[in-house]
Amino acid sequence: MRLSRSLAPVTVAVCLVLALPYDARPHARVEAPDTTVTSEPFGAECRISVRGSRVVAYCHNPYADTDRVRLHIECARWWDLDTDGAPADVGPAVTVRLTGRCWKEVGAAWVSHWRT
Repeated sequence: MRLSRSLAPVTVAVCLVLALPYDARPHARVEAPDTTVTSEPFGAECRISVRGSRVVAYCHNPYADTDRVRLHIECARWWDLDTDGAPADVGPAVTVRLTGRCWKEVGAAWVSHWRT
């Protein structure tokens, strides 16, 4: 009997907190992202081709800064593993080839970029 009486206030408090609208709940402050535009152009241009279950991407960097690129492949079948390729550095005036594959059909493929 004592255990249920000691849990009752906790249960009521949890129900009240969960019933509050999302805006009323306290949550951590997140700083707004920096939206300043840089004047220097950046980023390799990547062309992706999909043939059957194979993906090939060619990335060429025409700019002075090195770009780190990575190929991501999402397979169409639920049982087929999605892959993230190894990152490759693309220096100024350099072209790299990124490859990957699925066992069956490819659902989507894209390249991510990072400034190094």
